[in-house]
Amino acid sequence: MIHRERLTATIDGDFVVFLIGMRINQPWKVHKWWPVAAAMPRMISELRRQPELGLLHAEMWFSRTLIMVQYWRSMDQLMAYATSKQAVHLPAWKAFNQSVGTDGTVGIWHETFAVDAGAYESVYVNMPAFGLGRAGSLEAATGRKHSAMDRLGRSPKA
Repeated sequence: MIHRERLTATIDGDFVVFLIGMRINQPWKVHKWWPVAAAMPRMISELRRQPELGLLHAEMWFSRTLIMVQYWRSMDQLMAYATSKQAVHLPAWKAFNQSVGTDGTVGIWHETFAVDAGAYESVYVNMPAFGLGRAGSLEAATGRKHSAMDRLGRSPKA
């Protein structure tokens, strides 16, 4: 559903934004990049079946560079999943290192950001629930939430 009004996202407490992706450097080597691309949906399925692991929401975009944005409840939960011997992640990471390693066919990357409660802002207009708005909740971006500075609780510098 498209929300025509101006909205902002809210989420209780601290949270983590995790950006992860891969870059297909040699597209003709499908046998190298396809297993890497296919691993992430398996991990997300596992995490959605077990919300107690801490994943709040994830969205993915496909192109030569695949990118996924994930929202996590805490850094501890993200790290626990990444290192869990019972989770899908470690076998996928091992398979990547054995099949691709540093041969240059497939690039992988991630960036992790710990976000303090209230230290973020967002706005959505003519959008369905998206990103942080799906990880948390949406509310009208009016009054004390009208501008980015308002949403951050800052006043403009004179």
